[in-house]
Amino acid sequence: MAAINTNAKPNYSSKNKPVWCPGCGDFGVHAGILKAITELGLDRSKVAIVSGIGCSSAMPHVFSTYGVHSLHGRLLPVATGMKLANEELTVIGAGGDGDGYGIGVGHLIHSARRNIDITYIVMNNEIYGLTTGQASPTSFVGAKTKSTPFGSIETPENPLAVAISAGATYVARAFSGEPVHMAEMIKNGIAHKGFSIIDVFSPCVTFNDFNTYEWYRSRVYKLDGTEHDTGNKVKAFEKATETDTNGWSKVPIGLLYRESRPTYSSMDIASKNGPLVKQAMPSKDVVKGILEEYR
Repeated sequence: MAAINTNAKPNYSSKNKPVWCPGCGDFGVHAGILKAITELGLDRSKVAIVSGIGCSSAMPHVFSTYGVHSLHGRLLPVATGMKLANEELTVIGAGGDGDGYGIGVGHLIHSARRNIDITYIVMNNEIYGLTTGQASPTSFVGAKTKSTPFGSIETPENPLAVAISAGATYVARAFSGEPVHMAEMIKNGIAHKGFSIIDVFSPCVTFNDFNTYEWYRSRVYKLDGTEHDTGNKVKAFEKATETDTNGWSKVPIGLLYRESRPTYSSMDIASKNGPLVKQAMPSKDVVKGILEEYR
């Protein structure tokens, strides 16, 4: 009988094959998440990946960790509930710009201000890909799509500026065309204690022929090695809004902001005796006493 290698790294991939269009940036994000959790050596039984609705939401299916394919725009409430119920879980949210910055943007704000200890990876392709090419909250003014044939007239949302102002404690931007750099941003976001958001430019090669790999490669530059102060919220906000002031001629990628602040779970009185899933259920007498108080 062959000896069992107890030091072997776990296989985080499931038997399901990705179904994205050939060339989709989400393949790179999948590889980035896989590289990050492998290097961190996380216990598969203590990792949960949550998605909403959209092309990006296939992500839980291609991992052998726990996974939840939730409702449109609602992955953060589901992820929050999982983390509060079991703080020992590493909870990763994987969604798209339409899912997270449109219907789900309110949850982004509250998850950030509460500093829930989860990592939120948003595949931002600046289009609604799953529904075949409508303008999304991050589409440019003038973008001609199926829903805006004469060009979008809406100012695009700046998600990282929203996250910084809302109280996120780890804010980064990445590009799937820079896979090693992206994986490092994801890895550091997972390791961070607090609400982490990584906005990833993930080109849609089928329905967005403007924000292409080439378009991003000619514009992105890494903050690594620059004098940017990642602990300065004002400077981080300036970097987040740099694209708004320079007309997207240059786009910073990397860590914009990080701070250390108590997480929600660390301050929650209900968690003082450990994860809720490991705590004993209250007795019938205790429950009866609580109900009596509200009569």
